[in-house]
Amino acid sequence: MKTELKNICCLVKDKISVSEITPDNYISTENMLPNKCGITAPSSFPAGVKCTAYQKDDVLVSNIRPYFRKIWFSGNSGGCSNDVLVFRAKSGISPEFLYYTLADDRFFDYAMKTSKGTKMPRGDKKAIMEYIVNVLDYETQKKTGYLLRLLDMKIELNNRINKNLEEQAQTIFKSWFVNFEPFGGVMPDNWQKTTLGTITNIYSGKRPKKKLSETTSEFCFPLVGATSVMGYTNEYNHNNKILVIGRVGTHGVVQRFNCPCWTSDNTLVIESKYYEFVYQILQLIDYKNMNCGSTQPLITQSDLKKVSIILPTENYLAKFEKISNNLMCKFDYNKKENQRLSALRDILIPKLINGETDIFKI
Repeated sequence: MKTELKNICCLVKDKISVSEITPDNYISTENMLPNKCGITAPSSFPAGVKCTAYQKDDVLVSNIRPYFRKIWFSGNSGGCSNDVLVFRAKSGISPEFLYYTLADDRFFDYAMKTSKGTKMPRGDKKAIMEYIVNVLDYETQKKTGYLLRLLDMKIELNNRINKNLEEQAQTIFKSWFVNFEPFGGVMPDNWQKTTLGTITNIYSGKRPKKKLSETTSEFCFPLVGATSVMGYTNEYNHNNKILVIGRVGTHGVVQRFNCPCWTSDNTLVIESKYYEFVYQILQLIDYKNMNCGSTQPLITQSDLKKVSIILPTENYLAKFEKISNNLMCKFDYNKKENQRLSALRDILIPKLINGETDIFKI
């Protein structure tokens, strides 16, 4: 049965006191991750007295720049910024089914087409609630939501494993090269104080010349932005192992790539034979103090090259590279598996939501 979105859910307008907000239950567009990757810890909190309230099993969608596809199925209750829309399933509608109805790429495409503004488009709430959806019987809704949720649960598990792998590598790095624990807390005399530029090649990405797409299809090379893959292009400017951080805009996200990709002009690319060692250094830098932009954050190549570092002897670098590489190979494998699982999920969503594929035959 086809109907408008407003007939299966409502937009929540309830409020919650800011005094009840904590880092564990505040959601803003800034801490919602692109491409349906959930949320991360917030970096700021609301300045007002109250903000929009959400409950467990609500669906939260960022209403700024819908093409980022920021969506989260809430696992708790809390508050969110005014730029986050809170959808709540009506009676007879499975919350998981509602979530995947809104996680369908077609919904984000529609929200973008009906949005207002150019530089920072915002979804039109009235138009959004008029979005046409397909409603299945409740048993099919539950089965559909359960199957798709299994894929997302595997993605979330891989993310937790990856977080642990990163923490292991970071613990070893800090123990050896920050706290000097194997040496009684004192830096060895034959280690050097130098700058990041002495062991890296750092340069800016470039604006792609050819066509772009938000999906892969024939545009198979990732277009890398300041914090994530922004889309895909039909050419690449890297085919080697690189690290990428934001040059313009948001900073502090370090991305790893070992495949053909195109790094955009709002990124800085870092190459080094000490890949894992540099990866750890990049995660410890205070990027806010490096910002030299006036209207928006900006980091220059020269400033990044001047970052002070401790350079150990070659044997300790080699030991760390080997240990960390073993951990991060598992990290990279899990990341690639998540990309495959996400692609499978996004293929299945419209087919299952529309009833084109019989869920009971899967």
